[in-house]
Amino acid sequence: MKILAIESSTDLLSVALLADGSVIEREGERGRSHSDLVLPLVRGLLGDAGLELAALDGIAFGAGPGSFTGLRLACGVAQGLAFGAGLRVLGVGSMEALALDAGCEKVYACVDARMNEAYCAAYRVTRGSVEAVIDPVVAAPDRAPLPEGTGWHGCGNGFLSYGEALHGRFAGRVGDIDAQAVPRASAVARLAAQRFVRGEAVDVALAAPLYVRDKVALTTAERIARGGKA
Repeated sequence: MKILAIESSTDLLSVALLADGSVIEREGERGRSHSDLVLPLVRGLLGDAGLELAALDGIAFGAGPGSFTGLRLACGVAQGLAFGAGLRVLGVGSMEALALDAGCEKVYACVDARMNEAYCAAYRVTRGSVEAVIDPVVAAPDRAPLPEGTGWHGCGNGFLSYGEALHGRFAGRVGDIDAQAVPRASAVARLAAQRFVRGEAVDVALAAPLYVRDKVALTTAERIARGGKA
């Protein structure tokens, strides 16, 4: 199984190649436009592995939720590359990738969604498989959905942006927290491999990001109502 993966839902762009069980990954320079870096990273990755696109079994991308621009980029590049090579594609939830990399069985992922909200989801991770306990939603930090029970590991920059509100809400439920964790293409590739085998890949025309939210910015009235400036 050979899969190329692209993840650009946050300020970190990464690309990864899973080939016969091994994964190699490259990441873009933070602060630079993902669109300038993604194709050179892909070409370098494939070149180092001595592979052409046509030799792959498919292309995966981090579907989100996350930055709207980043999600469209990852999906669009995956579609373009796959179309030219006659491959199928697969979107993998970016928060699922976060959960897989956490190295814990019970993971609560929380990512800053801007506009005083966070993307939240909870997962159980077993032998490399990720099962959603709470599907991704967008919510104000003080209304984030609560996972059942205790012993949850928190990850994602939502805990950095809204730490006080989230720590109070999750007291006794979420223990150790990695607020620096970001979704990575290597995790997207590992999750995609299982799903390609199960036949879950789709035609390029059917690939789409998982936005969760349908709004890009607050109106002036909404910003004022939330205590911001006009």
